[in-house]
Amino acid sequence: MVFLTKDLGRSPGNMTTLEEVVVAPAEVGVALIGVREGSEIDLDLRFEAVHEGILVSGTATVEISGECGRCLEAIAYDLDADIQELFYYEGLHEFDEDEELDQYQVVDDRIDLEPVLRNAVVTALPFQPVCREDCAGLCSECGKSLNEDPAHHHEVLDPRWAALAGLTDIVAEDATQSTHSVEREEK
Repeated sequence: MVFLTKDLGRSPGNMTTLEEVVVAPAEVGVALIGVREGSEIDLDLRFEAVHEGILVSGTATVEISGECGRCLEAIAYDLDADIQELFYYEGLHEFDEDEELDQYQVVDDRIDLEPVLRNAVVTALPFQPVCREDCAGLCSECGKSLNEDPAHHHEVLDPRWAALAGLTDIVAEDATQSTHSVEREEK
């Protein structure tokens, strides 16, 4: 996603627009959600020459796909990511080593929009993507979708009481056997 800016020159105030569809690069997103590699990105940008460099502003419309963080159902929607970044002219400014890592530059009258686009999209993505706000998620015991069966539950017995539950089974079994013994004796 490298674009030529030679037509702008270095004259502040010169401006051009770009409306183009480009192919999405790899790994634009996070673990559960992002832009699929090779999908279309609609760019609607303005390149404006300023004293320090070229100001790029506008939007990138991308198709987001992924999984719900609660129930793992598929999610897909369009996202308009706002872009506004200044690309400094090469060699015009001296930056400290730390500052230089955070700055973008115009190199040979070209700007690379891929890292800017990646940052704009990733920061606009939800931290915990969900298919809907009231998603109930999955059962922690068996993995069944609680959206499909909201009344789903499991009897959970505290392990400290498990021994007592075993005693009630023994007592019930003894009671059944004694009832059968009494019935046989009566006959």
